[in-house]
Amino acid sequence: MAFTSHALLFIGAYLIGSISFAIVSSCVFGLNDPRSYGSGNPGATNVLRSGNKAAAALTLLGDCLKGWLVVWAAGILGFDAIAVALAGLAAFFGHVFSVFLRFKGGKGVATALGVAAGFDLYIAFAVLGIWLLVVLISRYSSAAAITAALFAPAITGFVSSSVATTLTMLAISAIVIWRHAANIRRLLDGTEGKIGRRKQSEQVSGTKLP
Repeated sequence: MAFTSHALLFIGAYLIGSISFAIVSSCVFGLNDPRSYGSGNPGATNVLRSGNKAAAALTLLGDCLKGWLVVWAAGILGFDAIAVALAGLAAFFGHVFSVFLRFKGGKGVATALGVAAGFDLYIAFAVLGIWLLVVLISRYSSAAAITAALFAPAITGFVSSSVATTLTMLAISAIVIWRHAANIRRLLDGTEGKIGRRKQSEQVSGTKLP
């Protein structure tokens, strides 16, 4: 019975995480498929390249909330700290390797923040503060995400007494950084695009979503 309940929790968490709000918001606002322009990443930063700030905000909020919802629900349902942490990891994996997008998804930054908020709001606020600080200084969303991911495990370990939670955040952070490998190369080359500045090669055109 316990095995079944845990299996259902992880499968449900993965499926919820697999919902791409970049696709959802683009459908709602009648925008092109975010995978067909800009960086091709189905995430809030790329949706922002469409020029529709409301769609980008909905993407950010939705991707963040699904991570929080899974962790919150697992706790409310009475699962232990290890199961709650793994549920958060499953939701994150769902976003990055979405079954609805043929196991291709976003980079996981917003969903990781939502999972962190589910673990402890202090973790989320600290990580978000680092992200905002780097963005304000550099205007690079990728650099902010990478820096926040580097600090997130240490912040989690300081705030939380759960080893499972800290290890989960370590795994999430490692995947976020790995997903930014191309961004790291562009940062080193000086070719990475800044927030609010669209490169000539990143014209917002592509496949229209139904």
